[in-house]
This record gives sequence, C-alpha cells and structure tokens, in this order.
Amino acid sequence: MRNNIHRRSNKTMIEQRELPEIFESFSDARKQGFIAMKILKEQGKGVVGTFCTYVPIELFLAVGLIPVGLCSTSDETIGEAEKVLPRNLCPLIKASYGFAAADKCPYMYFSDLVVGETTCDGKTKMYELLGKIKDVHVMDLPHNQDRPASRATWMEEIKRLKSRVEEKFGVTITTEKLRQAIQQRNKERALLKNVYELSVMNPPPLSGLQQLQILFGVQFKFDHEKKVQELKETISKITDEYQNGKHPVAATAKRIIVTGCPIGGATEKFTRVIEESGAVVVAYENCTGAKQFDRQIDESAEPYDALCDYYLNIGCSVMSPNPNRLELLGRLCDQFKADGVLEMVLQSCHTYAIESYTIGEFLKTRNIPFMSLETDYSSGDTEQLKTRISAFIEML
Repeated sequence: MRNNIHRRSNKTMIEQRELPEIFESFSDARKQGFIAMKILKEQGKGVVGTFCTYVPIELFLAVGLIPVGLCSTSDETIGEAEKVLPRNLCPLIKASYGFAAADKCPYMYFSDLVVGETTCDGKTKMYELLGKIKDVHVMDLPHNQDRPASRATWMEEIKRLKSRVEEKFGVTITTEKLRQAIQQRNKERALLKNVYELSVMNPPPLSGLQQLQILFGVQFKFDHEKKVQELKETISKITDEYQNGKHPVAATAKRIIVTGCPIGGATEKFTRVIEESGAVVVAYENCTGAKQFDRQIDESAEPYDALCDYYLNIGCSVMSPNPNRLELLGRLCDQFKADGVLEMVLQSCHTYAIESYTIGEFLKTRNIPFMSLETDYSSGDTEQLKTRISAFIEML
C-alpha cells in the first residue's frame, strides 16, 4: 500500500498546467488590491477592516464604505506577534495582530475602523491590544442561535455598529440604502455560489485550488459592478470550455469536501496536498466557501431583521449547539456526491478541534469517510500532511 500511496502522490489526477488568465485575476487579487485600495483612499473613501463573516458588511456598503478582510494567512509576522501574544495561540490571531504591530499589511494600514467580534476568547483579548494601534469596534456575538435573548443581543449589536459607523464617518444609514446594499451583496453571493456549484459536475470543470482562488480572491476586488461582470464572465468561460471538451480534472478523481477553519494564503497547502494526492476538492464548507455564500439575506423582510437572522444563523463552531454547520455539511455531501470529508483545524483553535468529534460522528451516520488534521501557517508539516492525506484518499 505504501508504494501505491507514493505513486499516486507523485502524479495528480488533475492536469498540472499554468493557471488560465481568468484564475490569475483572482489569485493576484490581494496583491493588486493594495494599489486599488490606495487609489480609493486618495479619492476620500472610508475603509472598514473586518476579521469574520459574522460582521454585517451591508452596513458599510450602504454608505459607500469599503469593507476588506484583515485575517492574515501568512507566518511572516508571527514572530513579531509573539513578543506580546503567547506562542500557543491560533496562528490566525497571531498573524493578524502581527501585521498590525509590524505595520506590514496595507489593508490594516488603510482601515479607518476595524470591526472585530467575540467569536473566540483569543480574538476577543487580542482586540484589546489591537485597540492600542487602530480604532477598533468589537461586536458581542452570542454563542447560541435558538434563544430569543441571543437574537435580541445580536440585534442590539448590529444597531450599535450602525451608530458607530454613522458617528465615525459622518454618514446616515437609511433603510433604503441598506436595502440596496443587501441586494448588492446578495447578487455577489449568488454568483459565488454559482462558481462553487460548477463542481457538482463530474468531472468538475475546475480544480479545488482554482475554486479557492476565486472565492478567496474576490474579497479584494472593490468595484462592485466590475466584480459582478468579472464573475459572470468567469462562470461563462469555465462552462463554455467544459462543454467544448476541456476537462482539467479526471472523472476518476475522488471528490473531497473540505471543512473546518478558513482556508487561504499559507493554508492553500492543504488543498494542494489533497489534489497532488489524486483527489479533487469539490466544495469548501468553511468560511472561505459555502458557509458564507450558501444563503441569501431576505430582501422582503425589514432590513435589520433580515441582517440579524442571516448573520446569527451562520454555522460556525463557536455556536453551541451548532446544528446549522451539520445541516450545510450534510447537504453539500449529497449535492456534490462526496467520497470523503477532510477537516483543516488550525493549531490551538479549540472550538473547531473539539467539534471535530461531533462532525466525525455525524458523517458516520451517512457512511462518509472523515479525517481531521491540525496545521499552522508554516510549511514544516507538508510532508506529514501528504502522508496522512494520501493514505486517506487511497482508502476511499
């Protein structure tokens, strides 16, 4: 079996070729976005940095502010962060603080306001220190979704954020502007859902890495109309090439769903290892993927009620209990005909690490193989990941 694993790990079932131009646009988006952000700032645009999908960015879009994700996915500044933060802390938290402390992230630099949320204790305490560097507003997130008190608390937090934004930027968030922002963001969500649902096809018309580069990169494109048009053209181009016989993924490649912590940047190694081991990632359940784009905000409801219900019901491991994650994961397994599920848990991310047991038991009832793996932002564990993931895929 060892020889078989070695042979398969050296020849992926996904064609190794230079990424087409359409994917390069998204893979370079974070880097190119630095320039676009500088131009927007010179035009007088306000910028709001965020760390989590729980933050209702429609409040910012409603008044022409530019939201941008600040979660760092590189170990470049972790050493700087560890001068203040403990070493045994989640790398996402350390990297995010490190880039602010070292002043090495243009997005953090350009942010006029940084909005955090109490998703975990580590981030909550980190925001206290970050507040000494940037203007930080923290939303108090309830960790339960089915109690009336939780909804009331979250509604109060959304209204409190609204007031802070209005005061900070000298703007007024009207109901009509908020409705328009909800419609705008829904349009983007629908297109991004269309992107990852292309991989329902067998074989998929794009690799999991290419899908990830679109889903992760799109958040660093700040012109809404241009972004929408580019997504439509990307979907059309992928579909046309597929119908014309361009199949970059072998029909025999095992179909994997990735769950767990957010993936992007350094953690792309997880997807690369999966696909270099002969499988293909067809969907991401985590924050980078379906968790963020699967649902729409109810455009017929009162805007604040709609925002509250949409964001509070995101199925993250910080919620207890967390049935929404199970519902989405189960549905994705059926929709994408998954052969197996692999979970990526960042080192010291306790909520996801503990919930791994629940995910494993849930998938047992559906007879879907599952394995959870812990990693960080370094490349030091790549060979270990290859060994374990290759063995998992070999057994499917």
